[in-house]
Amino acid sequence: MSSGKVVIVVTSHSKLGTTDKNTGWYLPEVAHPYDVFTKENFEVVFISPKGGKSPMDEGSGVAFKEDSVCQSFLKNKEAMDKIASTGQAKDINPADVKGLFYAGGHGPMFDLPHATDIAELGAALYERGCVLGAVCHGTVGFVPIKVGKQKTSIVEGQTVTSFTNAEEDAVQLSAVMPFMLETRLKELKANFVPCDNWACNVQVSGKLVTGQNPASATETAKAMVKLMK
Repeated sequence: MSSGKVVIVVTSHSKLGTTDKNTGWYLPEVAHPYDVFTKENFEVVFISPKGGKSPMDEGSGVAFKEDSVCQSFLKNKEAMDKIASTGQAKDINPADVKGLFYAGGHGPMFDLPHATDIAELGAALYERGCVLGAVCHGTVGFVPIKVGKQKTSIVEGQTVTSFTNAEEDAVQLSAVMPFMLETRLKELKANFVPCDNWACNVQVSGKLVTGQNPASATETAKAMVKLMK
């Protein structure tokens, strides 16, 4: 018996800023949550800003080639078919959804801030009482979401985390990003809680669940499940 539907938001963007490098969604930040959700009998559907095939960050496939969950995901035909033919926000009936999860990777930094249809879906789900989760750069999906009669930022007054400025500096991509995510979340009046680089850090604030980095992906999904059950 299905526990309900979880929508995973992935990027449509494959170019890392002005560089010639590939980007997209980051493998463990999709594979590990997918594993958690499906094992808890949630139906998982994927959407992206443009629909259709969503690009994976090729480097993440190399970095996690020894990760059994990631490799199982890549060999899962059903999952790969879904990634190859993502839907769009307009395809989702909010009444059917228990949770919305924004996967990370650097790709989301370039398209999710402008994906107004996904932001509107997120707002509609949140106002219905659904759980919204995000890991790493996926938290950028919260940036355009406005809620309530006053249309205030969904993160205002909420305790959240994301890939930190320190981590961005460490991977030497700060200059490539359209903006620094930690800084933007603070500007939106979020209570931002970082921890050491690459350590697991999950923050739960009402119906919002955020994880800092790839190491936080599994626990972010588990925290969402607790709220969705």
